[in-house]
Amino acid sequence: MSVDHIRYDLLTQDALRGLIRRVLADAAEKGLPGEHHFFITFDTRADGVRISSRLKASYPTEMAIVLQHQFWDLTVGDDAFDVGLSFNGIPERLHVPLTAVKSFVDPSVQFGLQFATDAEAAEREAPADSKGTPAAASPPNADGKTGAVERLHQPAPRPEPKPGVAEMPESDAPAAPRKEETTGEVVKFDRFRKK
Repeated sequence: MSVDHIRYDLLTQDALRGLIRRVLADAAEKGLPGEHHFFITFDTRADGVRISSRLKASYPTEMAIVLQHQFWDLTVGDDAFDVGLSFNGIPERLHVPLTAVKSFVDPSVQFGLQFATDAEAAEREAPADSKGTPAAASPPNADGKTGAVERLHQPAPRPEPKPGVAEMPESDAPAAPRKEETTGEVVKFDRFRKK
């Protein structure tokens, strides 16, 4: 297998993070159009993530947020976004670098992107050989693809329960969330998926 010196996997990942940046910037400027809303999962350990110590204690490795009805002061920079959300009635301000984003899903149109974070990509990298030349990029995954972007234009995969991601039992989920009842809580993606 030849070595990818161009690193198409990283270029693709950067381009798709640019897509997220643009979508969030449009939402910050114009609001969310139609039924669009976003589920964003990010690595809370990633460099540059700023969340309160209370949230960090509750979500030590990963956190999923929903941008739908109750969020405020969404600002998008070149490399990160900031947003205000309420968690159990307590307002919080989050700063999330785009490189920390693990998944971005808009269930209203069944669009989803899944990324490997910098830490995960580094773990997959093979060590340099004895001449200091980097080894080949990560091997193909089960789908035969290489690189960090695993799914594009498909519904997000059903996530396995992970520590640090709150889940709401199906019996507690309202049939259709009303604007005044939305609290910015972290929920399972499947709650909103059309069956």
